[in-house]
Amino acid sequence: MAITDVGEYAHLDDADVERLAAELDAIRAEVESSRGERDARYIRGVIRAQRALEAAGRLTILGSRNRWFWAAGAGMLGVAKIIENMELGHNVMHGQWDWMNDPEIHSTTWEWDMACPGAHWKHSHNFLHHKYTNVVGMDLDVGYGVLRVTRDEQWQAKRSAQFLNNLFLGLTFEWGIALHDIELAEAIAGNKPWPQTRKQLRELGVKAARQLGKDFLLYPAISKAVGGSFGRTLTANLTANVARNIWTYVVIFCGHFPDGAEKFTTESIVDETPGEWYLRQMLGSANISGGPAMDFMTGNLSYQIEHHMFPDLPSNRLSEIATKVRAICEKYDLPYTEGPLLRQYYLSQRTIAKLSLPDRWLRATSDDAPETASELRFAAVRERLQHAQEAAQDRLAHAQENAHERLVHAREAAHAAQEEVERVGLRSAIAEAARHKVEQKRLEVEAKRARRARRRRSGVA
Repeated sequence: MAITDVGEYAHLDDADVERLAAELDAIRAEVESSRGERDARYIRGVIRAQRALEAAGRLTILGSRNRWFWAAGAGMLGVAKIIENMELGHNVMHGQWDWMNDPEIHSTTWEWDMACPGAHWKHSHNFLHHKYTNVVGMDLDVGYGVLRVTRDEQWQAKRSAQFLNNLFLGLTFEWGIALHDIELAEAIAGNKPWPQTRKQLRELGVKAARQLGKDFLLYPAISKAVGGSFGRTLTANLTANVARNIWTYVVIFCGHFPDGAEKFTTESIVDETPGEWYLRQMLGSANISGGPAMDFMTGNLSYQIEHHMFPDLPSNRLSEIATKVRAICEKYDLPYTEGPLLRQYYLSQRTIAKLSLPDRWLRATSDDAPETASELRFAAVRERLQHAQEAAQDRLAHAQENAHERLVHAREAAHAAQEEVERVGLRSAIAEAARHKVEQKRLEVEAKRARRARRRRSGVA
């Protein structure tokens, strides 16, 4: 199951969590006090560059006479839509630039180039997702209602084909987001008032008609009126929108569903302190490494951890914030989940593929799986450690017993060898004495012979 006790999972006591919150609050205060002209120049420069790139792309499509100009125009328009969606729309509607008091760059007035009405997105994203980040049953972004991304959701037979839902969601991500806050299934089930749902559907209809009319009627008609191709412009606009959808989908999934981006139970947020909220954001998010170009094209959501802790601070400041957050994670021995785009995307897709299967087909437990973990994983770790220690002690005792037996055998062998040496020595001594005795007898015989010889010589004389 998901994490229920954030502090226990992070191995921090209440005092540690309070100190952690104070250090992160200090980072916020420092950035807020230093916001100024440099940041304003940045966002105004991005707006100008994005609009210029979009205009260049549309003009290139308008005048395209071959597939190369078509591809160049569609590519520029796709990049412009990505920038508008991620670095501008997402971040402006988060209130990151409200401190400038510029009515054009303000969360209450900005409307992005997406089918989803800004007000709908701000409710489902700014309020539900960022307040209840990865809380199963409260954060609608956990699987977006069509994917099983945690074992806390009971497996159903329809999940066996969720790879198709996943593919469709990636291609049409704009429309998935547009329907996200409406929760049509909840209205049908009677859990949401129909008057509210109908109002949202009308607002979505107005916004969607404007978007569809702009990209698939107005601009193709203008192209045809000036001698271009209606169909070529329409397909280029469609390609740009799909490219934006896929890129946005990839970035969002890399920040929320790779290994290490944890999930939480509703119990985890009961009486949640500011420090525990910070911890939940840190544990429930993942970063993408890749450098300045990656940071910009993701709307600085490559710093998803920092964005979730400080969602309303300017996106261009997240890189400097990340340096301080990493140091804090090291200080408190907290995980800091980060990886290249392709790896994070692979891990998120592996989770989706794996959880399309029933739990009985999976090896890891629901408390200690890469995609679903809880504080109980450490109990299992402690149990495995205890078993390993007991096994090691048994092996040590067995080794000591074997060593003692070998020592006893060695001593017995040494004693036997000594006895053998002594026996060999005794036999040698007896043999030597026998040789001495034989020699003595030989000498005695020779002495007798010598005496007889002398007597004979004396008698002759």
